[in-house]
Amino acid sequence: MTDSPIVVNYVIPLMKTLNMSWAEIKATPAIELEGLVIALSEFNTLHSFDGYSAKEIGVLAKEKPNIRARYNEYIIKRRKYGYDKSETSFSSLGKIKRVE
Repeated sequence: MTDSPIVVNYVIPLMKTLNMSWAEIKATPAIELEGLVIALSEFNTLHSFDGYSAKEIGVLAKEKPNIRARYNEYIIKRRKYGYDKSETSFSSLGKIKRVE
């Protein structure tokens, strides 16, 4: 059982992160367990680069290029869930100055 993908992918993250007991996991339907694991993965991605600026990510990405792809996924998820608003106009980006 310890080499089972179910244990590695479902049981351990649920027990470790969500503090679910073995009895709770066994009593929960598989579809709900899958939903919890997916939500946990989304949450981890959503907060994986909290505290870093885009400039700091650029410096880190020079040494480890895969960080850039993970950071882009982080930004996409933050926009998806409404944490970051993407700029939609040139004036809000500072490209065009308003003349009155």
